[in-house]
Amino acid sequence: MSSSDDDSQQRFALGFLFALIALVISAVVGTVVVKRVGASGAAKPAATAVASSAPTAPVAAAVADEASVRVENGVVKFYFATAKADLAGGANEALADVVKGVAEGKKAVVSGFHDATGDAALNAELAKQRAFAVRDALKALGVAEDKIELKKPEETTASGSNAEARRVEVALGAL
Repeated sequence: MSSSDDDSQQRFALGFLFALIALVISAVVGTVVVKRVGASGAAKPAATAVASSAPTAPVAAAVADEASVRVENGVVKFYFATAKADLAGGANEALADVVKGVAEGKKAVVSGFHDATGDAALNAELAKQRAFAVRDALKALGVAEDKIELKKPEETTASGSNAEARRVEVALGAL
């Protein structure tokens, strides 16, 4: 019986060894696949790109074609998804300093921008709707309409990104 016990133990050890080798191979293949997909950016969630602290974060968020909002040098920049005028979450928090500045006697200057792709008249109208959405957010935060200046939509090419060009900027100006 001892020889059959030895055969049984050898089969078990051999089976265990093959299972371990298969596990290692699948882990290596899985890692390679994840690295390749991650490098192309196809499977990265948008939140990862937005959470980046790199200087290009607004562009990264806009490239994901989602609404986002950033404050840069005192200017609140709202980025919009393609063909949409919906504000990003966090709009009220981003506008807090603008509301405070208006309360101190300044005005909010709202400027709409659009990219150069598609029909220019439709782009200008969409930029206007986006500026109105920001104006409405300011009004909801208690800013009087006469303290808000809307500027005509401008076409921009930004720094090579149409997503970056689809924006509305809010800055403080003198009354």
